Amino acid sequence: MSARSPRPTPQPLSGSPEYSLDAQIGFVLRKAHQRHRAIFSKQIGAKLAPTQFAVLASLLTDGPTSQNELGRRTAMDTATIAGVINRLGQRGLVSVGASDDDDRLSIVALTRQGRALVEKLLPRAHEISIATLAPLTAAESATLIRLLNKIA
Repeated sequence: MSARSPRPTPQPLSGSPEYSLDAQIGFVLRKAHQRHRAIFSKQIGAKLAPTQFAVLASLLTDGPTSQNELGRRTAMDTATIAGVINRLGQRGLVSVGASDDDDRLSIVALTRQGRALVEKLLPRAHEISIATLAPLTAAESATLIRLLNKIA
């Protein structure tokens, strides 16, 4: 195992000696997200957007649920989750129906086709996480996930 070189300290932008873009959490998170999205796109392709995969994975793991609960589980607002469910429904990957207990609730469930697709893609999803975290040691990866969950 090779020793990692320490990262250089970000230098301030000219004209702003106290501000360094590379030291700003939002900027660094955006760069990390862009890297992750590129890895996701390469592994999954145009088959699914990350939000769509999150919905399918949540339904596989936790079972059918209301649209509102699914939005909470996947950290999507009402309009976003509605659009994602609509697109997945158009592709035959999820079905939407009224709750047995409350006709006002829309219950979202995987179709056979949706279940088959997400089960096929799960190994790739693991590879995507591994590739995203590849520059880190196992301990650093665990720390990063723990800290991001703390601020999320």
